[in-house]
Amino acid sequence: MRTTRLTAAALAAAAAVLGSAPMAAADTASPSPSPSGSVAAPTEAGTSFRTATALQQGQTATATASTGDYLYWMFPATAGQNATVEATVTLPDSSARHGSATWRLDVYDGLRRHQACAAGHPSRTATAAAADVSLRCTLRTVRPWSEAWANDPLPGAYYVRLTVADLPDQDLGLAVKTEILATAKDAGGAKAAGGELAAPLTPVEQAGATLDPSAEPSASPSETVSEAPASLAAPDGGWSPGWWSDRWIWTAAGGVLGALAGVGGYTLTRGDRSRRRRLQG
Repeated sequence: MRTTRLTAAALAAAAAVLGSAPMAAADTASPSPSPSGSVAAPTEAGTSFRTATALQQGQTATATASTGDYLYWMFPATAGQNATVEATVTLPDSSARHGSATWRLDVYDGLRRHQACAAGHPSRTATAAAADVSLRCTLRTVRPWSEAWANDPLPGAYYVRLTVADLPDQDLGLAVKTEILATAKDAGGAKAAGGELAAPLTPVEQAGATLDPSAEPSASPSETVSEAPASLAAPDGGWSPGWWSDRWIWTAAGGVLGALAGVGGYTLTRGDRSRRRRLQG
């Protein structure tokens, strides 16, 4: 009877842990980006890294430009997230174009290192009759830290560059409309890693902004940085995801299931021994 009660208790504990796993994982996941945030979506793009237009996760930025321009945006991404950038270019009327055009979407981190796309189509060729072209780039999971020689994506700013890579010379200068959407989702505990950067890889000052020359210099470098106008706000939840992840839930569930297996094995073997004793007696 005691073994039966112990087994029932282990089963109840395992059900409670496994049942709470999806809920706890949802609680620890990064908040879903809200396109209708307090900051209006940008309607223009920068023309260089220094003038890149800042946008929030989940915002759809738009811009009107000329074919051949380099367009730049930047968005934040934190450790444990998988960031995805989507771009749609509305092309000029087909009667004004002279052939196909290849458009390219590139993503760089806060150190302006080019980041490879783990999925998507960062480069596509639009035919002369196409009305638009869509590009997509999903980055590798952002790591909380990395070796100095590595090219791993790290928490901070990510620059998006959109431009045409190949087209007939006669089509340079034609007006196009662009849309950029940057999103990020939690990669989950399977991608969790230890460590933390001392500071995110993000620009400290807005392009063209200067500090007050009459201000007294601070003795602490961190205080000097905090006085500078920030050009990119941290994502919801900050730059560090914290120590908790759904990996802890599945670790606890594995421990409970292991204990349950031990109790079940003991129950089976104890029953066999008792039966053999009765037969021998």
